[in-house]
Amino acid sequence: MLGLTGGIGSGKSAVAARLAELGVEIIDTDEIAHQLSAPGGAAIDALRAAFGDAYIKPDGGLDRAAMRALVFSDPAAKARLEAILHPLIREISEARVQSATGPYVVLVVPLLVESGHWRERCDRIVVVDAPDEIRLARVMKRSDLSESQVRAIMASQASRVQRCAAAQEVIDNIGDFDSLRAQVDALHQRYKRGLSPNKNQESRPGVR
Repeated sequence: MLGLTGGIGSGKSAVAARLAELGVEIIDTDEIAHQLSAPGGAAIDALRAAFGDAYIKPDGGLDRAAMRALVFSDPAAKARLEAILHPLIREISEARVQSATGPYVVLVVPLLVESGHWRERCDRIVVVDAPDEIRLARVMKRSDLSESQVRAIMASQASRVQRCAAAQEVIDNIGDFDSLRAQVDALHQRYKRGLSPNKNQESRPGVR
């Protein structure tokens, strides 16, 4: 299993998208969480029971902005949210790993370095890295979050030093698309060369 992570605004989604173009199986835990908490999602009933209708939008999906504000101010609420979502995310991600058919599997986890469970599942870790100020500008440009909100999110995550120390591969993403693409393509070729074309699913990295 190749674990892909990076702080908010680092560009890990762009890296995952390029790997997907190259035929790699991408399992994004944040995407799974969105599906679980979307209208009709498998976690909606439990979320409604735990937090009440105030955190469910009229369309039946989770009010992510309201929930984000709550969990940042209330550790107990964060624990309740994680107790609902994390087991489901693990179950779905494991099923997708087992059914994957690509040359190798990439698990995208925003808080991979902070999580013992996900780190243990990954054979190698790839970190997408960028300076804090670049990341801050990216997030503010693409979202309605204020500078203080973005900095609070960044402060809640592992530092750049901590992430890079946990990585076997670091992709530098300072905004040069050609450079980012070249780094991703080179990484992909290295991992492809490291795999025997005759290996079956059970011996493929990421399947234990």
